Amino acid sequence: MAPAITLAADKLSVANTGFMLICSALVLLMTPGLAFFYGGMVRVKSTLNMLMMSFISMGIVTILWVLYGFSMAFGTDHGSLIGWESDFVGWTGIDKADIWSGYTIPVLAFAVFQMMFAIITPALISGAIADRVKFSAWSLFVLLWATVVYFPVAHWVWGTGGWAFELGVIDFAGGTAVHINAGAAALGVILVIGKRVGFKKDPMRPHSLPLVMLGAGLLWFGWFGFNAGSWLGNDDGVGSLMFVNTQIATAAAMLAWLAYEKIAHGAFTTLGAASGAVAGLVAITPSGGAVTPIGAIAVGAIAGVACAAAVGLKYKFGYDDSLDVVGVHMVGGVIGSLLIGFFASGTGQSDVKGLFYGGGLDQFWKQCAGVFAVLAYSLIASAILAFLLDKTIGMRVDEDEEISGIDQAEHAETAYDFSGAGGGAVRTATPAAAGAAASKKVDA
Repeated sequence: MAPAITLAADKLSVANTGFMLICSALVLLMTPGLAFFYGGMVRVKSTLNMLMMSFISMGIVTILWVLYGFSMAFGTDHGSLIGWESDFVGWTGIDKADIWSGYTIPVLAFAVFQMMFAIITPALISGAIADRVKFSAWSLFVLLWATVVYFPVAHWVWGTGGWAFELGVIDFAGGTAVHINAGAAALGVILVIGKRVGFKKDPMRPHSLPLVMLGAGLLWFGWFGFNAGSWLGNDDGVGSLMFVNTQIATAAAMLAWLAYEKIAHGAFTTLGAASGAVAGLVAITPSGGAVTPIGAIAVGAIAGVACAAAVGLKYKFGYDDSLDVVGVHMVGGVIGSLLIGFFASGTGQSDVKGLFYGGGLDQFWKQCAGVFAVLAYSLIASAILAFLLDKTIGMRVDEDEEISGIDQAEHAETAYDFSGAGGGAVRTATPAAAGAAASKKVDA
């Protein structure tokens, strides 16, 4: 993604504008998809809370993005760290006919597309802290985290003048700004708030694998808008390359995860298939515009195996990443970003070549700078925010509420109503019917 911050009177393309609006809708669909993906992975008593933790981001971040988030991320650069543009505050200075400089789409189309990225990124964090966080505390965390972490990092990576953008760090659609950012934040928060009650003792299996598969399918579908749309048009074929590589890498990662799972644990699981697909989507997000389709197979396969191995580290090191956000999003984002330094072909989004194409390690070191700076900043800043919230309003629900079920405690609802469940229709006999039945017995 190569946005600029100056408005210019370029000619609007109806085709590109329509494409970007469709892509924006696809990216928004990913957040409900994520909600189902996470919602099926938790226990029954936490299902609604998991859904709500994603949905609330759609409300909070939308308003923040309009008020000041877009300005902070894509406004005029200040010190290579943050943007600001008064016309972007509240979108009061953006006319419907203004064109995003260097492209053929309206500023509003670009702004709403980027809004969807801002929405899903904090929602990704929620999977790591399932079952145990107050909804009010989570909502405030989303507000603060988007302001302090996501908006500045988006400027670093994609805003003209941002230090990573100017350094030449390649992040086509969010390996650093979205996935490493969210994964590192997840790790920072869980190190502060601690483990779930019963971690490593009680069974904490997914309550609905069909919901998990549905969510993974929606994510896969929406991800084409997430990735292919990030070129902001279809004039040179790069968006098509990204679309193709998204499919290829996702398929390779799913197969690689399942193969690893079979060898290591003796079974091909549906949860593994879904998680492997997401790992591939994460890894190709930063790299898909720079690699060939064969390179996409390599990126996906490496990510599938690495992420499958990484999800088990929480049991070894004792951190409770409830739904494997660290193992899939942080690790997958790191892998996809760093592999650009090896597999960039020089025939995609730019002429930058990686080590395997004769380009040496120059791009690899640039990728390292972007990856580890975002990782460190997000982890530390997120841990500080969680610590401050925990010491003021409290981040966690009471232990009794966690055990009995966070859905009932926080939302006064449950995901499923079993009161009418049974083996058939339940009928209540009327007094007349009961009398007739008794009479027949006597007659017999």
